[in-house]
Amino acid sequence: QVQLVESGGGPEQAGGSLRLSCAASGRTFSRYTMGWFRQAPGKEREFVAAITWSGGRTYYADSVKGRFTISRDNAKNTVYLQMNSLKPEDTAVYYCAAASALYVPFPSRLTTYDYWGQGTQVTVSS
Repeated sequence: QVQLVESGGGPEQAGGSLRLSCAASGRTFSRYTMGWFRQAPGKEREFVAAITWSGGRTYYADSVKGRFTISRDNAKNTVYLQMNSLKPEDTAVYYCAAASALYVPFPSRLTTYDYWGQGTQVTVSS
């Protein structure tokens, strides 16, 4: 069992930056592919970014590529999402997720992930 707790959300102006953190419990964190998703009001939850267990590969949605960076610190059981050049359309609840499978062919799919955090609100004003 893995528990995920997100933090770092809040209000920010367009063009600003925020850094989200996701702290994970469990000794096997370093073996999980980790992902960030977001859900805006009235919309479906969508993929933002993912990182493999070693950090060797990262994946991004086209809408955040070049602005967001996902990283992880396995010694701290934490994954991060650095968000720069924020836009009002980035406003959403951001969720951290963990996939326990050793092979993750589709890191952008919600069904890939076994564990989810409770989410943290990000609000970007123009």
